[in-house]
Amino acid sequence: MKKILPVLVAILLPTSLAAHQAPAVQETLPLDGLMTAFGWDLSKAKITTEKVSDNLHVLFGLGGNIAVSTGKDGVLIVDDQFPQLIPQIMSAIDDINVDVKGDSEVDFAINTHWHFDHAEGNLALGPQGAWIVAHENSREMMKQDHIINLVVASYEQKAYPEEAWPNITYDDDMSFHLNGETVDLYHFGPAHTTGDTAIVFRGTNAVHLGDVYNNAGYPFIDAGNGGTLDGVIHFCSETLKVIDRETTVIPGHGPISDYEGLQDYIEMLTTIRADMIKLINAGASLEDVYNAKVTQQWDEKMGDNTGFINRSYMSLTHKVVDK
Repeated sequence: MKKILPVLVAILLPTSLAAHQAPAVQETLPLDGLMTAFGWDLSKAKITTEKVSDNLHVLFGLGGNIAVSTGKDGVLIVDDQFPQLIPQIMSAIDDINVDVKGDSEVDFAINTHWHFDHAEGNLALGPQGAWIVAHENSREMMKQDHIINLVVASYEQKAYPEEAWPNITYDDDMSFHLNGETVDLYHFGPAHTTGDTAIVFRGTNAVHLGDVYNNAGYPFIDAGNGGTLDGVIHFCSETLKVIDRETTVIPGHGPISDYEGLQDYIEMLTTIRADMIKLINAGASLEDVYNAKVTQQWDEKMGDNTGFINRSYMSLTHKVVDK
């Protein structure tokens, strides 16, 4: 998920000490309240498109970046944002598909994970007949209510109706063969969530990592639902092994990146993790870790570190009690 706006921190954390105490779960906001806090307005949202190749494009709007594979075999998308934006998303796919024979209905929608800003569009696409695909853990999470603790805010994501659940799930890996290329799906264990998927488009040489790789700020680690900092580092490191230095890297949020960008991200997280674990092993509290400024050299680029440090500390010390 995107980094929380500084103004939200000021509203929900009236003193700096509040950010250092843990783990207090903020009162849950309804989705419209959370959207307002993020500065997102669905009524004013615009979908924009960036071309990766003739057959692969990325759509940017509100929520997670959407990869779109088009061709003679149909349309496959990765993540689907919100149901209110599906008409705009479909229009963008129509524009992409103008020179491709066949319609622009979504045949397959892969969810990189179960969070609302990446999978809420299932509520529209499922009833329309799209085959929804995800890791088996993400499907299970969509079947139940869950609190997503963003530290400066929290949101209770309600269970989806059955028609919005993934129809196809996998355990470790699976493959599609369509539109002239192989599309490989990988799960490398708990990371941002317990059900993350990396999607590699072999012919195009691109990978979509969902929120395991955030290129718009520090990553959010859903430690309250099994995510871990160690898992994010491991997941990204394993992804490097199945791509190459020419691979286009599509993050969950932020601009399209590359192999080097993902490598730098891993190095940043690894360095921060090493500094945090030294402090933790010496008995440091969460407040001590904040005060040690372990992220200082990246803060100007990455933005607010409140949620990142809190969730990282909780995952490293196994002190998450969000339920």
